[in-house]
Amino acid sequence: MPNESVIARIEGLRFEYPGVRALDDVSFTLARGTVTALVGPNGAGKSTLLRCMAGLETPALGEIEIAGVDVLEQPRQAHRRLGYLSDFFGVYDALTVRQCLMHAGAINGTSEAELPAAVARTAQSLALSDRLDSAAGTLSRGLRQRLAIGQAIIHSPALILLDEPAAGLDPEARHGLAMLFRELQASGMTIVVSSHILAELDEYSTDMLVLKGGRIVEQRALHGGVEERERRMQATLAAPDARATEVLAAHPGVSGVASNGTELAFVLRGDEAAQAGVLRALVEAGIAVVAFGESRENLHDSYLRTVSGDKP
Repeated sequence: MPNESVIARIEGLRFEYPGVRALDDVSFTLARGTVTALVGPNGAGKSTLLRCMAGLETPALGEIEIAGVDVLEQPRQAHRRLGYLSDFFGVYDALTVRQCLMHAGAINGTSEAELPAAVARTAQSLALSDRLDSAAGTLSRGLRQRLAIGQAIIHSPALILLDEPAAGLDPEARHGLAMLFRELQASGMTIVVSSHILAELDEYSTDMLVLKGGRIVEQRALHGGVEERERRMQATLAAPDARATEVLAAHPGVSGVASNGTELAFVLRGDEAAQAGVLRALVEAGIAVVAFGESRENLHDSYLRTVSGDKP
């Protein structure tokens, strides 16, 4: 019975160029509704992996399943369930934005009757409604990028694969893309984004997949929601107070308490209500807390730690 929480399953993937093994026994799954940052050094195999998942390259060995469809056996059926944007994307300059979107929708299985509504919906989500009758060749780099993404999502795919989508964009356009990716995730789409701009990936990614030398080095969630889990916490006091460590050590779910004068670090198992309970206990004990919150490692630091081999 298929696992409904899994949108993609890759098993034992191997891909070789002449004299180079680009992917070497790559296996992983993607959970529905996640935004996965696919990161790794140049030549790690990221673009090759995305192209294999999109059914544009045929691996020497392995299995690829997207939304219950075998990509290698049924590529056209798989294309209707996924969207793909390459790092060197293209649009038809002579066509209008509307025509580009209609063409992309049609070749990915959107019926003729549904196309007008799909075009309108996609243009609105990408802030292209006022450009529908403009020739694609007249658009700025940022708008062309949005159109290319629109071509990848117009058929409402379950999974979107994006290879360096922010390359060449100015800061404002990059921020707009980050907002768009959060909106797409909220609408139920699962996204994989390959990029070297780790600070921006950190804005919207829920998971990290690290590829190095054609192999998966690490896959893990970055920062989840409000569910119960272990959280690294920090608290800053107005002045050193020995009672703080006693209060923390006695609190349910708290472990690994460490103090450095006014700075406290500890591990808490629980949700946000548990965090509020710890803070309340400190305040009710008369301890002057000036800062309190979860200590979250950013994607850049996490990636550098992973590729250096310094795993926790």
